[in-house]
Amino acid sequence: MEFFNRVGKLALGSRLRMLTERITDDAAQIYKLYNIELQPKWFPVFYVLSQGENKTITAIAKEIGHSHPSVSKIITEMSDKGYVTERKDKADGRTNIVSLSPKGKTITEKIAVQYTDVNNAIEEILAQTRHDLWQAIEEWEFLLEQKNLLRRVHEQKKKRESRKVKIVDYQPKYQKAFRDLNEEWISKYFKMEEADYKALDNPKGYILKNGGHIYVALYDDVPVGVCALIKMDDPVYDFELAKMAVSPRAQGKNIGYLLGQAVIKKAKSLGASKLYLESNTILVPAINLYHKLGFQKVVGHATPYERCNIQMELTLK
Repeated sequence: MEFFNRVGKLALGSRLRMLTERITDDAAQIYKLYNIELQPKWFPVFYVLSQGENKTITAIAKEIGHSHPSVSKIITEMSDKGYVTERKDKADGRTNIVSLSPKGKTITEKIAVQYTDVNNAIEEILAQTRHDLWQAIEEWEFLLEQKNLLRRVHEQKKKRESRKVKIVDYQPKYQKAFRDLNEEWISKYFKMEEADYKALDNPKGYILKNGGHIYVALYDDVPVGVCALIKMDDPVYDFELAKMAVSPRAQGKNIGYLLGQAVIKKAKSLGASKLYLESNTILVPAINLYHKLGFQKVVGHATPYERCNIQMELTLK
C-alpha cells in the first residue's frame, strides 16, 4: 500500500478497483467452496430472479442499477449455462421475460447456507473496523448522485483558474480588445448595429465621459473579457450592464461572473438603485449568468437593438 499512501486520494478509483478485484476473486472461490457454478458478476441478476418474480431485462437493470446492455449480456451468459430462460411477453412481442430455469432454481436452494456464512463473515470484518464501510458507501453514493465527481472536479478547475483572473479598470490600450471581444460574439450570433459601433468605436466618449465605467478581465495579463457600466438617462434605471464579452478561448474560468460582480459593486458605490441589461434568449449561458448575478426579467423598455428579445433588471437598494 506504499503507492496509495504516497499518492493519496488521487488514486481513489484505482484503490477501490483493487479492493473490488480482491473481493471478486474471493467471491469466485467462495462459490466453488459451496459447489455452486455462478460467476460473481451474475449475482445481482440471479438474486433478483431468485425472488420468484419473472422480469424484463429493463426491469432488472433498473432494480440493480446496471445498464441494459450489461444485464442483457449477463442474461445471455446465464442462459448459455442453462440457469435462465427467456420468452416473449404476450402483451409486447418485442420484450423478453426472464426467469430462472429449473437448474437455476436448484442453486437458490443450495445457496442459502452460503448467504448465511458470507453475511456473518462480513459482519465480523465490520466489527473489527473503526469505520462502517457499508454506511460510507451509502454516503458516497448519495453525494455523487447529487453531484458527480466530474462536475466537482470541473468546479474546482474553474475556481483555481478564476484565481488567476485579474479585473482591472479600462485603459486606452484595451480599446482594441474591448471592440474585438464584443464584435466576435455579436457577429457570431447576430450582426453589428449602430448602437454597437457608438460604444465600441468610442468607449471614452460614449461610456466613460458620460459617467460610465469599463472593466477588463486579464488572464496571464492578456485581456480576455470586458464589461461596461453605462450611465442611463432613465427615470427607473441608473445604469446599464452592457457590452459583456468573454473570449471563447477563456470561457469556463468564471470570468463573466467576476466581471458582473465588479460592475455591480461599482454601481452600488455610485449610489445606483437599479441596473438594467438587454440580451437574447438564444444566449443561454449568458442568461443563466445574469440570473446567477440576481437579474430578473422585465418587459416594456425601449431598446435600440434588433437582437434584443429579453430585458432584465437588478434591484440594488
